[in-house]
Amino acid sequence: MRADRVFAYGATVGLLGDLLLGDPRRGHPVAAFGRVAGAVERVLWQDHRGRGALHTAVCVGGAVALGAVAEKAVRTSPAASVALTAVATWAVVGGTSLAREARTVGRALEAGAVAAARARLPHLCGRDPEALDADGIARAVVESVAENTSDAVVGALVWGAVGGVPGLLGFRAVNTLDAMVGHKSPKYRRYGWASARLDDVAGWPGARLTAVLAAVAGGAPLGAVRVWRADAAKHPSPNAGPVEASFAGALGVRLGGTLSYAGRVEHRPVLNEEGRSVEVGDIERAVRLSKRVGLLALGVSVAAGLVMKGRTP
Repeated sequence: MRADRVFAYGATVGLLGDLLLGDPRRGHPVAAFGRVAGAVERVLWQDHRGRGALHTAVCVGGAVALGAVAEKAVRTSPAASVALTAVATWAVVGGTSLAREARTVGRALEAGAVAAARARLPHLCGRDPEALDADGIARAVVESVAENTSDAVVGALVWGAVGGVPGLLGFRAVNTLDAMVGHKSPKYRRYGWASARLDDVAGWPGARLTAVLAAVAGGAPLGAVRVWRADAAKHPSPNAGPVEASFAGALGVRLGGTLSYAGRVEHRPVLNEEGRSVEVGDIERAVRLSKRVGLLALGVSVAAGLVMKGRTP
């Protein structure tokens, strides 16, 4: 079976598996990678960029190599190749878990249980929840849904289309390392620099595709494109900016503003000044938009794979 068809069938089955089953409750491969990466960090950590770059190379290189070895081992069996791609896709995408966590917070807010929503928010994003009211929590959820649509679904499919199983595993390794050491805390400002920059590079195509698809699927394409063009560059993240701006325009809401991470207050520019404030009901709208974007991304990635690998025997 040609490589393009292996990815097309495998990615479709894997994404359907995520939609139907969600993430495994125990023994998640990404959690296993996180434990390995943590062990490597304990051996290598120094407040030094070079050590951090070595950590990134070892962990990401190991994930890519594992994918390449597994792909080579089954390449003579079309059924096994499709199954491997399906399992890898299911393991690295997280759209269903993203929707589940967002809706859990949304239901708590709808019930007036703001304390419960605050307690649940760290399962979804790294914001400090204690200073947030209901609308602030809702905004944090919508922003997290937007950003993680790119990180947890679209970006993985893009790199799967480009690199097959090694691309899927490599992208998830990069994204996981960025979450672990890529933030600007005193401990990781230098050590996590390489992971953060590599995540910016790896996330670039998926973020732009997510922004385009959010504009297409959101019901207000002109508004989404307008906000993307006007406000994306204001965001401190080169990849979260286009995604959040496009979602803001598609949903007709304002995102950005003051937030707090680990006790550090940030005053971010507002995305879509003309939009209204985020309300609790916008969480469900964002989740539905995220799901539409994920399905469209599957179609685009499969089509791109057919074009790029169509002549591969």
